[in-house]
Amino acid sequence: MGTVFSFDIRMDGDADRDRDRVRAGLAAAVAGLHHVDEVFSPYRQDSQISRLAAGGLDLADCEQDVAEVFRHCEAEERLSEGWFTPRYAGGLDPTGLVKGWAVQRAVEMIASSGAAAVCLNGGGDVQLHGGPWRVGICDPRHPGGLAAVVQAHGALAVATSGPAERGCHVIDPRSGEAPVEGVASLTVVSRGLTQADARATAAYAMGSGARAWLERLPDTEGFAVAADGSTWQTSGFARHLAGRGDGADRAA
Repeated sequence: MGTVFSFDIRMDGDADRDRDRVRAGLAAAVAGLHHVDEVFSPYRQDSQISRLAAGGLDLADCEQDVAEVFRHCEAEERLSEGWFTPRYAGGLDPTGLVKGWAVQRAVEMIASSGAAAVCLNGGGDVQLHGGPWRVGICDPRHPGGLAAVVQAHGALAVATSGPAERGCHVIDPRSGEAPVEGVASLTVVSRGLTQADARATAAYAMGSGARAWLERLPDTEGFAVAADGSTWQTSGFARHLAGRGDGADRAA
């Protein structure tokens, strides 16, 4: 998917049988991520998404995962009133959601194999299981610094959108241009990365309307760093915050 994935897996006990099960779950999760890239990459001419966008393949003939991803995309498109969309320049491109969906599914596979705690970081977007975990939100204005630290014990996802790492790669779907009111970074915290990934993209595209929109969503909180270094957060974000000292396990 053009990015780096890192796994942190914790076990309860020392039983070799449990370790073998978790290793098998990890192997299956890694194979699944590679398969998702083969199916969904818009940079592969032979991927099902590329063939679907080119009109050489019907949705009914695609793998079931393709239909599932587009169902999630349609739900997020309705929820965001079009600020998130899997359509761009007349083509189909669900990459604003599919990485989060793939990471969440991979964590669920490893967790079901018996792992006590799992952290999977896919290009800076994180899905957690078990814990405890501390996830640092990078300060986009000061490389290597942290703007906040999220703590979790259980299922939680942290997704960040913004131009700090790769330049502005989010397009305002209404203008086709970069968002006029884009912040330096916008982070969404939710239970699952499928939703957090798409909602971070939509919220970043919204600009000034993002905070009010995120406040209306159930089980979803947001945190933003503006270009001038000021920050804002939704009313429930504080319950996810940890102390801002050293010791964050992973950076998002």
